Amino acid sequence: MEYEIKCSVCGKSSPSLLNFRCPSCGQPLDLQIHPNFEAGKIRRRDYTVWRYAKFFPHVKETEIVTLGEGWTPLVKFSSNVYFKLENLNPTGSFKDRGSTVLISTLHKLIKKAGGCMSEDSSGNAGASIAAYAARAGLKAKIYVPENVSGPKFNQIRFYGAGVVKVSGGRSKVAEEAQKVGRGKFYVGHILHPLFRDGIRSLAYEIAEQLGWQIPERIYLPVSAGTLLLGVISGFKHLVESNAIEAMPKIVACQTQQVSPLYHRFRNLSYTPPKKITSIADALVSVNPPLLNLMVEHLREANGDAVMLEEDEIFNAFVELARKGFFVEPSSAVAYAAYTKQLKSEEPSKDDKAVIILTGTGLKTMLEPN
Repeated sequence: MEYEIKCSVCGKSSPSLLNFRCPSCGQPLDLQIHPNFEAGKIRRRDYTVWRYAKFFPHVKETEIVTLGEGWTPLVKFSSNVYFKLENLNPTGSFKDRGSTVLISTLHKLIKKAGGCMSEDSSGNAGASIAAYAARAGLKAKIYVPENVSGPKFNQIRFYGAGVVKVSGGRSKVAEEAQKVGRGKFYVGHILHPLFRDGIRSLAYEIAEQLGWQIPERIYLPVSAGTLLLGVISGFKHLVESNAIEAMPKIVACQTQQVSPLYHRFRNLSYTPPKKITSIADALVSVNPPLLNLMVEHLREANGDAVMLEEDEIFNAFVELARKGFFVEPSSAVAYAAYTKQLKSEEPSKDDKAVIILTGTGLKTMLEPN
């Protein structure tokens, strides 16, 4: 068997690719692949996520659903800092990596059942799932918070998906999306292991684009944890396959308001705000269902966590824009974390760092002064 889907807690195998929780204990599932990463198996003329198709054995190459995602630019920003421009993916965020793998794997199964895909999202993932569902000819219903960003809300609707606004917290949105309905298949990007599995491709790209010379640090914003877990999984696969020598230090970046991972990682108590007012409106998971997995994997990878104040995020957002990089404030959190650590001389100025810019600034509601 080239891959297995197992429970992250009890270790039991899951019999169906459609499952998003362990049928035995209800805990999150993990997808484990067995083929080693080999540079010789890269599809050299393919400049999408599917350049690495050989390392996604659960996807049939004849059933790939793609919009040209992946192989995003890695831009040298300064002598030792690189930006990975995930904002240039087809729907404007890194989520397209997860969507292409998830929908390529499942679309035939869902079509055969005459079903409709159900997803819950604060915006970017909903837009991405809606786009790939449209490309695959699938019906999709996206459940969003009632305060969803206007540009993201419109984007989802233009792709032709049904949109349901849900009042209450982020967990309430997920609850509504997961409710059983006739022909309804929940493919939520947070819980479905196939989605975060697609994010592995980001680690492969960073490694290949840097000539397999891994940077000391990688900074990325964290909310629900799909980006963090996917990137760690990809680098771990490269290390275990002897394609690279060691893991980079993964730095998880969160806002002061939404920082459950930062607090748990540092063994501090966390009380989420009653209302989230952060400009980083894509980072809203105050009680992420994958929190235990995030902490475990970040510690195993000898990673780190940083928390940012609102003024630090805003200043980083403006600075990036003035340098020509127009990204969401949620993306600027990662750059803010790098500059904050640099002031305290951690990392050293000689350390090479990659900062993942996750989403386009065209989705922000902010206006210039």
